[in-house]
Amino acid sequence: MINSFPSIKRRPKPGLSPESNDQAQAQPVSFELKRNDKYYAWLFLGPSLLLLSIFVFYPMLRTFYLSLFLTNSFGEPTVFVGLQNYIHLLRTKSYLASLQATGLYVVGVTVFTLIGGLLLAAVANQKVRGIEFFRTIFTSTMGVSVSVSAIFWLFMFNPSIGILNKVALWLHLPAINWLTEPHWAMVAVIMTSVWMHLGFTFLIFFGALQSVPKTLYDAADVAGTNRRYQFLHITLPMISPTLFFVAVITLISAFKSFGLIDLMTAGGPTNATNLLVYRIYQDAFVDGNYALASTESIVLAVIIAAITVVQFKLLAKRVNH
Repeated sequence: MINSFPSIKRRPKPGLSPESNDQAQAQPVSFELKRNDKYYAWLFLGPSLLLLSIFVFYPMLRTFYLSLFLTNSFGEPTVFVGLQNYIHLLRTKSYLASLQATGLYVVGVTVFTLIGGLLLAAVANQKVRGIEFFRTIFTSTMGVSVSVSAIFWLFMFNPSIGILNKVALWLHLPAINWLTEPHWAMVAVIMTSVWMHLGFTFLIFFGALQSVPKTLYDAADVAGTNRRYQFLHITLPMISPTLFFVAVITLISAFKSFGLIDLMTAGGPTNATNLLVYRIYQDAFVDGNYALASTESIVLAVIIAAITVVQFKLLAKRVNH
């Protein structure tokens, strides 16, 4: 039973002497919990814990359990193999190629999304006539589903009627087979994914820029600093918590990309865009190898958790709260 919490500072009350205020601040804030309060806590937490147990905790434990076995076509465990599935997986060239493709995709999407969203937010933060129209356009991608985005960009990347190749021909450049060449296929899916993420990223960055005190820029103008100096030494430090948040969210979202890959390239060509999540889908629901898919799921979860922890350890130190 918790009887009290540590004392907290209180604001000085008007009309009181400094000694009275010091005495008021020294008094701890305390309250007593009733015996039945814990039952009310379990009552409110119970539904959420039940749903998390059914749809999150149990699937995670079941997935780890299946990764230690060989399974039949129905996903039932047959032979216990321990960590052999993990050892075999990390020695498979096709899986290592998927791991490399996923790393390239995640880095490309995260970096270009952060840069693009920040630049668009900086432009939209200017006081220019008609800027409200562009702010609306910049956030329009938030209302577009994955399937619609994939179809839209499939037309853009079409080698015959796509606008990108028509522009290339107009500039007397060679046409590009965007989705049939391994290198360009990865570029195409990164471009599409960045476009899809820009709306949310722009909106978050724009809100952060709006919260930066204008007095800081006024003081910098008086000191004679240029815009570049103000952006690097005022804007970025002030929005660093938002920048850190968007970096973590974008990276995790990039790791989970599935629908875009399925609709645009189906993991091809020659498995150049066969990312880890899409590989898990193929192994489980196409090939029926649930043990291998479970192993890949656990490895992917560990990778995401490890990268997130590294981000918190390295980037959180540079965040100004």
